[in-house]
Amino acid sequence: MSKVVLITGGSSGIGKSIGEFLIGKDFIVYGTSRSPEKYKDSKFPILALDVKENLTISETVRTIIEKEGKLDIVINNAGAGITGPIEETPDEEIKNNFDTNFFGPIRVIKAVLPQMRKQNSGLIINVTSIAGYMGLPYRGVYSASKGALELLTEAFRMEIKDFNIKMTNVAPGDFATNIAAGRYHAPLLENSPYKKPYGDTLNLMNTHVDNGSDPDIMAKAIYKIINNPNLKVHYKVGEFLQKFSIVLKRILPDTVYEKMLMNHYKL
Repeated sequence: MSKVVLITGGSSGIGKSIGEFLIGKDFIVYGTSRSPEKYKDSKFPILALDVKENLTISETVRTIIEKEGKLDIVINNAGAGITGPIEETPDEEIKNNFDTNFFGPIRVIKAVLPQMRKQNSGLIINVTSIAGYMGLPYRGVYSASKGALELLTEAFRMEIKDFNIKMTNVAPGDFATNIAAGRYHAPLLENSPYKKPYGDTLNLMNTHVDNGSDPDIMAKAIYKIINNPNLKVHYKVGEFLQKFSIVLKRILPDTVYEKMLMNHYKL
């Protein structure tokens, strides 16, 4: 029987690429969006779900189980970007980002675990970010929310192992998606002491996304992970230098690594 997959944030970008790739491999795929009516031409069903609203999550999970009788794979892909000097980023925007990037996946996981436990099988893939392995200047909140999800997965894996449910992290680097368009940007204030370095860094970040890798690379990586019986805790998908930056963080003294990052961002 075909495996049933739920992809949060499956209407565009990485989520859409993963969904389209998997239906080509005979998976039954459901994506989600806060505004599913905008995606009537999607190659797979897009259901209404907001990772910040428990009711929409439970309704979507129930809809899939009622129709398919099972739920084999959940890909926690929905996420939000945020940039800005931490000092000048409103508290509400920081909370909102964690509500989407960290608490959102927790809500989805809690909603699907009872069904997976009943099946005695299941796979949960949390899409994090290479940025979650390091505190990046003017992306500190984003780095923190994705890094928190990485650590949460490490703990969750051990707690659900007895139920034959597997979980892993996949950390993408820069991919050519529309994430920058939906990202919260702390405004560039004229009288801000951060105006020039933040502005320069923001331009560099947007260039990285514009020149990012094809999201299909991420889709193929997810497919390989799904078919791997011996899952690792962490996967990284992206350009060599982006993945190698994580290795350097492990082996270099903190201050040396910090200086390397500052040189990269011309700070």
